[in-house]
Amino acid sequence: MKKPPPLKNDCFVLPQGTKWTLVDDALERLKSVSKCLVETEKLSAKDAIGRVLAANIHAGFSSPPHANSAVDGYAINSKDLKKSGLISLTILPGRAAAGHPYSGEITEGDALPIYTGAKMPIGADTVILQEDTVSENSKVSFYGPIKAGSNTRDLGEDVEENTLILPKGRRITPGDIALMASTGVSSITVYSRLKVGIFSTGDEVINSDVDPSAGQVFDANRPLLYSLLDEWGFDVIDFGILRDNRKHIETELAKASGQVDVIITSGGASAGQEDHMSAILTKNDSLAVWRIAVKPGRPLILAVYNGKPVFGLPGNPVAAGTCAMVFAKPALNVFSGSNWLEPLSFELPANFSKSKKAGRREFLRARIRNGKVDIFKSEGSGRISGLSWAEGFVDLPEHELSVMPGENVKYIPFSSYLD
Repeated sequence: MKKPPPLKNDCFVLPQGTKWTLVDDALERLKSVSKCLVETEKLSAKDAIGRVLAANIHAGFSSPPHANSAVDGYAINSKDLKKSGLISLTILPGRAAAGHPYSGEITEGDALPIYTGAKMPIGADTVILQEDTVSENSKVSFYGPIKAGSNTRDLGEDVEENTLILPKGRRITPGDIALMASTGVSSITVYSRLKVGIFSTGDEVINSDVDPSAGQVFDANRPLLYSLLDEWGFDVIDFGILRDNRKHIETELAKASGQVDVIITSGGASAGQEDHMSAILTKNDSLAVWRIAVKPGRPLILAVYNGKPVFGLPGNPVAAGTCAMVFAKPALNVFSGSNWLEPLSFELPANFSKSKKAGRREFLRARIRNGKVDIFKSEGSGRISGLSWAEGFVDLPEHELSVMPGENVKYIPFSSYLD
């Protein structure tokens, strides 16, 4: 199927004179330039978990597909319910069971044994619960009054045929698969999985299975980004570590751009002598360095390389993970055919005190215990243990403020970024 056109080289450029960019302004700019980058394909609905719908889905059949009994009991005509007191009806031979409908008709004065899920017989519109009856000598007796339509499920009571059940852009959940199955939808059109390539940068960075030499550090960023992207439902290609060599970086970027839809790097994106990434992307006339008023984070590189968007995240692991969630994930959603992400947040009482200066919006590693929000003991961007400890962010605005225990703060669970 036809693939959407690539992003323009200048799509990430901010207005002239912009020095510091507020988080909301950066997100609005990203939102305005992001678009779907992937093709569509046909897929069996039962195999579509986590995929993004490329077209609206309408119910193929009503659910339930016919009126049916909600209990075991007797199917009757509601005309027999006009009288109160003891009601006695004649039990017809036969029965109605799930998958085995009754072929006859129920008339006034008759009752037919019926079981849960069975199609309602012609002429019957009410079911008397088995436990509320006494049967003897081909007669069933019960006390009225009973409301007409009791203990039945109507045709299309849940979903009517041709009703819109799932919108384009929705990421399929297990409940969605059940809904499609129940309404006879077996084949759907989805977007192909977004392919995201990841790099770390730096001569000092090594994989965790290598014995470190003096001055070397284990790479936490790629494992972190890989697991985030995989959890978000994207296809991830790990391209390894980019060494501090311009020719090597150019070769690897060119190779990656031919295999993926998006590239995410971490580290090496500043203006230092060994920070070749920014020089390469600048040569490609596509570089935009956004100095975002955010903590942790600040510099965020956005570029287009060989038609593929590139996110250059900070090198510190906490900053890289935070910027991946706050900035990259909403755009990746749009690139993959889904909707722009607005993470769900809650106002909850703080179990900490905190003072901050005006200037930067802060995302503190946090978690909820006993209905209150705790924050990690350190705000350092290299304190990776805090990523394991945390279950969400406390989102503090740009202005100066002081938080006291018991005051409400904005809490964003990490699970909000799964949408």
